[in-house]
Amino acid sequence: MPAISRRSAVLLAAVTATATATGAVQWAPSASAASTVDWNSDWAAAAYAANPGAATASGSENAGLGPGLAFDGNAATRFASNFADDAWLRIDLGTTIRVTHVVLTWEAAYGRRYVVEVSADGTNWTTVYTENAGTGGTVTIHTYPQPSLGRYVRLRGLERATPYGYSLYSFQVFGAAPTPASTAVANLALGHPAYGNYYQDAGHTPQNAFDGGIPSGLTGDTTRWASDWNDQRWVAVDLGATSRITAFDLYWEAAYAVDYQLQVSADNRTWQTVYQPTAAQVAQRAADIGTPGSSTGIHDSITLPSPATGRYVRMLGLRRRSFYNPAPATAQFGYALYDFQVWGTGGSATAEYPAAPADPAGTYQTVFFDDFTGPGLDRGKWRVVVTGSTMGSVNGESQAYIDDASTLTVANSQLLITPKYLPNGYTAPGGGTYHFTSARIDTSTAVNFTYGRVSARLKMTAGDGFWPAFWLLGSNVDDPTVSWPDCGETDIMENIGYATWTSSSLHGPGYSADGNIGTIENFPAGQTIESWHTYSVEWTPSAMRFALDGTQYLEILRRKTEATRGAWVFDHNQYVILNFALGGAYPAGYNQVTTPYWGLPQSSVDKIAAGGVTFAVDWVRVEQLR
Repeated sequence: MPAISRRSAVLLAAVTATATATGAVQWAPSASAASTVDWNSDWAAAAYAANPGAATASGSENAGLGPGLAFDGNAATRFASNFADDAWLRIDLGTTIRVTHVVLTWEAAYGRRYVVEVSADGTNWTTVYTENAGTGGTVTIHTYPQPSLGRYVRLRGLERATPYGYSLYSFQVFGAAPTPASTAVANLALGHPAYGNYYQDAGHTPQNAFDGGIPSGLTGDTTRWASDWNDQRWVAVDLGATSRITAFDLYWEAAYAVDYQLQVSADNRTWQTVYQPTAAQVAQRAADIGTPGSSTGIHDSITLPSPATGRYVRMLGLRRRSFYNPAPATAQFGYALYDFQVWGTGGSATAEYPAAPADPAGTYQTVFFDDFTGPGLDRGKWRVVVTGSTMGSVNGESQAYIDDASTLTVANSQLLITPKYLPNGYTAPGGGTYHFTSARIDTSTAVNFTYGRVSARLKMTAGDGFWPAFWLLGSNVDDPTVSWPDCGETDIMENIGYATWTSSSLHGPGYSADGNIGTIENFPAGQTIESWHTYSVEWTPSAMRFALDGTQYLEILRRKTEATRGAWVFDHNQYVILNFALGGAYPAGYNQVTTPYWGLPQSSVDKIAAGGVTFAVDWVRVEQLR
């Protein structure tokens, strides 16, 4: 097996460590740098400079605001369309590229709803981005994982935000020309479809590892694939056709793999390992424990002892590098690759991403329902969570969840969760003392489902720091190779004690915790959380649509999420959760309370102690299209 080496920081910019078939390390000037493309070029600006006729539009406000002004590289000039919702602006790039991202810089007359599309012929268009709630400004749109090969790129308006047309200071297009089928040795991965199991956010997708971008010094955040923080992560490329593969170049950021495998496959299912560093090489890489702020990347150049054959190639990470953070403690982050080059012959430039799954047809039918008419909680439908046994404490909350009639009851065809104040403390199983008890139930052991309409009729007690919630959680949350937020979380209703509003949100990689995608919904005048309301979400392959009493107030689109935030992790099972938390991160972020409990003021403690603070559930329903 060929050897692998680690470049020293001193020699980083000048030399490459090459692993030969005999295992010897050879230091030589880097030859591949001269062949890298300018990954950071604005293809639209270059096309317009070469041919002003490449920029066209449905119409302009006047002759002085023509389409070319969006592509002229001048931040002071702008294009303004005709005054119509369906106006459009188009650029002919002159050659086919894989569009990796588009940057729109809006003037005050921006689009509220619009799409960005690519086309091979200027007639048939593929949507790579859908905006349903535009706010103007500068919008960076990543196309991964949408089909994105094209010569033409178009912004097509659906709804203006002002009475004027659509007005853009700039419309930039970035990408790479994919390597075509080649009989000469070439980097067959450049500009080809990329895949990975997990990535950090929309700015660090697998596609970044195949755009030809290699920053000077192998440092900085630009043009890199970055996984989440787990050893078993991979990044792969589709070469388009069966290829004869002879060598690889991997340009790592400081967060490189200590141990990994390079694999090939004919069908993207069965993999053959063609390279893995030796135990001695792994030990050498593991011994280099840098600091996050000062470490630079390395370049692994690998020549196979004999060619491999396959259409798909992947790097399977087995062990991540460690960092002093701070010394003497160590930490591990994800894997990060600036560029992954696959050298050989064969391939094809026509490979493309599959289209996103379409929304199913049919009518909704109930697959789960509970209206709590029995003498007690139906344990065949609900699991009762216990802090210290089923789960640990989270979010800095003050309560312990218990399985006891003091906090969880069914009465008068209602489920009631009633937190209790215990000034002398409650000791949870396994230890830990809490001054409050409450309840949390879920359907994880009974009902897990993908897609559907989920609703519940609820009412709550207002009070600072009270945090009742009705939500869904990815069924793979307890898989240690997944966990949160990669499992996905759908918050249908969260209230943090304010009587006149509630909130809904999604959490996933690149949009979790305070960075979630969501909104606050205010109740109509005169209505509060203390009256009965129906809260729901319609979950489809393309979107999450949240509603209050049957009126939709939030739509989170898959394409928009993938293009601007991170991976859409809502194509697998979730389960239903009802719980009543007290204090913690979300309430504290609003009420700024720190004593006597984080996010929970004394007035709310007194209210719990007096009794009557309740989260009431009339019914819960899950429907699916049939």
